[in-house]
This record gives sequence, structure tokens and C-alpha cells, in this order.
Amino acid sequence: MSAVTDPTPSNADKLESGQQRKQRIIGFVLIALAVFVVTVLGAEGDATFRLSRPRDEWALPNLVVPAGPFSYIAAALLAFLGARQFIRGGGRWTYLSLGIGLLIVVAAFLVWATAGKAFSLTGMLQATMVRAVPIALGGLAGVLCERVGVVNIAIEGMLLAGAFTGALMGSVLGGVPGLVAAVAVGGIFGFILAALVVTYRMDQIIAGVVINLFVLGLTSYVTSQVFSEMRHLNNAPVFRAYKIPVLGDIPVIGPIFFNQNLFVYGALILVAVSTYYLFHTRGGLRARAVGEHPRAADTLGVNVYRTRYIHVTLGGMVAGFGGAWFTLGSVGRFDENMTGGRGFIGLAAMIFGRWHPVGALAAALVFGFADSLQQKLAILNTPIPSEFLAMSPYIATIIVVAGLVGRARPPAADGKPYVKE
Repeated sequence: MSAVTDPTPSNADKLESGQQRKQRIIGFVLIALAVFVVTVLGAEGDATFRLSRPRDEWALPNLVVPAGPFSYIAAALLAFLGARQFIRGGGRWTYLSLGIGLLIVVAAFLVWATAGKAFSLTGMLQATMVRAVPIALGGLAGVLCERVGVVNIAIEGMLLAGAFTGALMGSVLGGVPGLVAAVAVGGIFGFILAALVVTYRMDQIIAGVVINLFVLGLTSYVTSQVFSEMRHLNNAPVFRAYKIPVLGDIPVIGPIFFNQNLFVYGALILVAVSTYYLFHTRGGLRARAVGEHPRAADTLGVNVYRTRYIHVTLGGMVAGFGGAWFTLGSVGRFDENMTGGRGFIGLAAMIFGRWHPVGALAAALVFGFADSLQQKLAILNTPIPSEFLAMSPYIATIIVVAGLVGRARPPAADGKPYVKE
């Protein structure tokens, strides 16, 4: 008798065919981007990028890029990366090729927009770091919460509460007391969220939405009814930039990292401290155990409820600090719904960063770059409607959430209430 062959494909075959399909799709995308660059982004003239500012002690010459030849080189590189997906297969370099391709497209777009003009590349990168701060802090707040198994949809409300409190208390008591009050209010809302979802086991998504709507309604009412009449309550001081001696004079790097205000330095320190805490301390190991397998952690003597309370409250404090950036670190006054969805972008940054503080910061820099880019393009008078430029940070968020960066796995107990037996 002849052996019967099972025509049903195995799981390995399905996985391989799915990977090949992704490689072909990314190959088509890269080739299409190559066509787009060579046909649309081709321009005449030179693009001049200033790498130094007039008052810098160590000046660098301007970077001059011929727009026409650069577009052809960029298109050739994109075509090569796309063809490689068909000829050899991308393997684990598939998403890396896509990332490199997107960077090439951004560079070609910048050269096209600056052709025949000049602008400060260092200034744009410095603005990128500044605008990434609230997103990075929102993402870090999400990391601290979700690493212990609590989904924090209320980051947007916590940012807004921090911004409002910073403006109000900063106007009355000064910048430092206003900042402390913003952090405290963020912690209070974090504690409220913890009480709702840990003690009372309320649905975590609904609890976060409730906090967001409550903060939005309260701050909108006070802004329209109180601040409009008592303007002195909405006139807070702004923390100015402080240049670190010697380091702040390094070309390009100095203005980006060492000539910033308190919020930029604070965000970088918080990311470093959180990374060390979560992955190199006993407390961080316990926190991650609670997020992965709370019952096993409870069996080993870890207080799951207390761990979740502490970390969600800390996440709220971090979000309150990030919210204060909008008022005490930027404009010195509060406007209705001024956070503009940065808390939700922070959630996307957390997912993009795979629930890691450094990853969340890196993702926040991507969104911050998109935000600062749309402002620079508006200054350069590019033939793109301002409404489309304003959409760029949110388009970047959609691309990330759509999964172009690969599949990210959250903590196993994320969003699941725990009931002690």
C-alpha cells in the first residue's frame, strides 16, 4: 500500500509562509517608496542644513546636500532594500530594512523641503528632544503600571491634571511648588486608579476613561469660568534651559542633551533610574513577577495588591511631572485640553518600546521628531497644507500601532484583576 500524504500544512509551514508574505509586502512598500522619492521628491538646488548656532563656541560648517543627486541615491538604496526582500529574503532583517527605508525617505523629504533654502538641523533635533518629553514620561508611566499588570488608559487625564495644577499652583506659589503640586496630583489620580482597579476590580479600560473625562471636564470648566476672569491664576513662571558647562558646547550633541530645561534632564534621569530598578533590583523583579504571574508571586510572599498600588501611584506621579511640562516647561499658562492626546501617544510609545523605559524613550523621540518636523516644514513654506503637517505626529502613531514594527508581547497578566484566594 502506498503511504497517504497529509495535505494539511503544518504550523511551521504556515509560519514560514506568513513570514514570506510579510517580506514580499515590505519589499513592495520599499520599491513603491523608491518610485515616490525619484518622481515626487526630486528637486533642483542645494539643501543647506546649519549644524551650529551663531553663539556656539565650537562651530561646524554647514551641511550642503545637492537635492537632485540625493533623491536618485535615496531611490537606489530603497530599491536595493526592496529587491533584497524578494531575492534573498529579509529574515530577521526584514523590519530593520523597513526602518532604514523609512529613515531614507525622511532624509529625502527633508532635502526636498529644504532645496534652495536653509534651516537649523541642530535646532530641529533640540526641539525633537523637548517635544518628546511628555510622550516619554507618559510612556514611562504606562510601563510602570503595565509591568505590574494594570492598564493605564488614564495617562492623558494625568498629564492634563499635572498641566492644570502646575499652572495654577505655579501662578500662586512659584515654579518649584507648582511642579511639586503637579507631581502630587498625578500621584493622587494614580492612587485613585489603583483603588478602582485593584481593590474594587473595576474594568481597567473604563476606569481610565472615567478619569480622563473627569479631568477634562473639570479643567475645562475652571478654564472657562475662573481663569478667564482671574488671569493672575494662569500666569506661571517657566523653567528656563540650563546649559551644562563644557558638555553644552559640544557641536550638535551639546544643544540636544546638555542645554535643556529641568523636564528634559528629569525625563532622562527617570528613564535611567526606572530601567535600573525594573531590571537590576529585587523590587523590580518582584514588580515584573506580579505583571507576569501574580499568583506565583503571591505564593512566594510578594504582596500583589501593595505592589500594584505603589507602582500605579508612581506611574501617576511620573505622568503628573510630564503634564507640568506643558505649562511650567513650555508656555506658562493652561489652555483647555492642551495635552492634545499626548497621553495616548505615550501609550503607543510604550507598546513600540516593548514595555521598556528605554524603548519608550526611543519611540517618544520618533513622535517628537514628527512633531518638530511639521513645525519646521511650516517655517520653510512647503507646498503642503498646514492641516496635513499637523497630522504628522498622529500618522506616525497610527503606523506604529498598525504593527509595522513587529508583534509586541505585553506582560502576561496585563489588564487582568487579581483575586487573592
